[in-house]
Amino acid sequence: MLPPDAALVIIDLQKAIDDPRWAAAGPRNNPGAEAVIARLLAIWREAGRPIFHIRHESTDPASTYAPAGPGSAFKPEAMPLPGEVVIAKQAHSAFIGTELEPLLRAAGIGTLVVAGVITNNSVEATVRMAADLGFHVRLVEDGCFTFARHDHAGRWRSAEEVHALSLANMDGEYGTVLRAADLI
Repeated sequence: MLPPDAALVIIDLQKAIDDPRWAAAGPRNNPGAEAVIARLLAIWREAGRPIFHIRHESTDPASTYAPAGPGSAFKPEAMPLPGEVVIAKQAHSAFIGTELEPLLRAAGIGTLVVAGVITNNSVEATVRMAADLGFHVRLVEDGCFTFARHDHAGRWRSAEEVHALSLANMDGEYGTVLRAADLI
């Protein structure tokens, strides 16, 4: 059961993430994440709970997330409705250089339910900072995804490994990692 002060925060679920450059190293994990997020959005909307959509606007014109590029648009599953808050960010954390924290505080929100992309990048940065700011965080593991990559020693890590390690970094100290079914 969610506390009455819970808001849904969807991070960077934009068309940019479907650019082939992201999957060049290998397929992403959790191909059903968008469907999970769409379900969460439907539940939040039906309950009239607050929703915050985070849009990444890269300062790099070659980025898939460049504000003027086709990747800037939200994916259909995460399209904001009129009246829902959309916050543009240029840093990894949704709190850096944005109005997210003051908006949350003004609305009396103390719990954040977080989903989006990329698990080990903007999602993790936002979750860590939210916890440091005193918010209670619930991270929806099946509402996030990432991509395969090499670790610092050059060893290849699958997208599932990267995702699992990022979740392990956050669970406990920065929030509670759970599945969408645990919220619904």
